[in-house]
Amino acid sequence: MKRFFVLLSFLVLAIFSYSQELSYVTFSGGTTFSSFSFTTDQQIIIKISDDGKVLEWGNQQEAGRYYGTPGKLQPYMGRVDYYGTEADSILKGKIKSIGTCNITYYGASETAEKAGKINSLGRTSLDYYSIYDNIAFRGKIKFAGNTLFSYYSNYDNEAFVGKLKSVANTTLTYYSNFDDKLIKGKIKSIGSFNYAWYSSFDSRMFQGGLKSGTLFQNVNGVVYTIM
Repeated sequence: MKRFFVLLSFLVLAIFSYSQELSYVTFSGGTTFSSFSFTTDQQIIIKISDDGKVLEWGNQQEAGRYYGTPGKLQPYMGRVDYYGTEADSILKGKIKSIGTCNITYYGASETAEKAGKINSLGRTSLDYYSIYDNIAFRGKIKFAGNTLFSYYSNYDNEAFVGKLKSVANTTLTYYSNFDDKLIKGKIKSIGSFNYAWYSSFDSRMFQGGLKSGTLFQNVNGVVYTIM
């Protein structure tokens, strides 16, 4: 009996250790959301869009240097499979697996907000906001496993309508359209970390650039990258 419980504990730990985890949230220019990145058990990074499409996959370019080349991945040279003619028509040609990570999709019979989008990455299930939700984030990822994503609605300031509002317990804020024209819509804070940007009143060579804050910030176990 004791050996049974030891084995059971080992299996539970193994299951969790092979889960796909959200690792990176990437923005372009400090303004535009680029991707969510998940790391597989083989340390393959899979980037997906906020509406559930696979964008890119690969390995860190070089150990310890991923942060030096934001977003750049080394091509994964292992096995990648695709859905063929045997699949639902909406799935044909989509990526079926990357290494040991299987990818499933919602079929054509699902609602328009889900059809053809990623259903699961390995053991991580994805769900989406429905037609009954605000139009600004309808069809965007709502859950990845137990991680809840929220977005600003069309009732919020127009500079950040539809932008990512929170990742689990981490809240993101942005400069509004009442701020300088060069910084409106740019990230203002991620959790307790603040960002400042050079405005149109600063030297021309710095305008719109990051004034304070880091390009890479680990917040609650997720690295936010401001490319």
